[in-house]
Amino acid sequence: MRYLLLKHYRGGPTPTVDFAPMDQWTPAEVDAHIQFMRDFATRLEGTGEFVEGQALAPEGAFVRYDGEGRPPVTDGPFAETKDLIAGWMVIDVESWDRAVQLAGELSAAPGPRGEPIYEWLEVRPFLTEAPTVAE
Repeated sequence: MRYLLLKHYRGGPTPTVDFAPMDQWTPAEVDAHIQFMRDFATRLEGTGEFVEGQALAPEGAFVRYDGEGRPPVTDGPFAETKDLIAGWMVIDVESWDRAVQLAGELSAAPGPRGEPIYEWLEVRPFLTEAPTVAE
């Protein structure tokens, strides 16, 4: 079963550790955090559990269909994505318990001073079939 692990800039339960935003970390701290993420993904590639992962840039826009011509575009507000979601990882594992175990490990990525940040990660299963509609 596939699961989405969402990394958030903020939101979710109260953080266990209060740390500065990544744009205030030293270059070495950012490098260590990113290397941890790469090493984690490489380990899961070895077990066949890694599907993909990406960090997101802060830029973005809302777009929607508005008939013929250029669709309207706005740069926010992004209360549910741009301001919150830092990136994601897709894993393919045997069970919910394994997904939770891996999210817990990923939560220990280093932050300032090399200390684990204990961030909350959102774990969401992929929809495997269309939902049933009751009338």
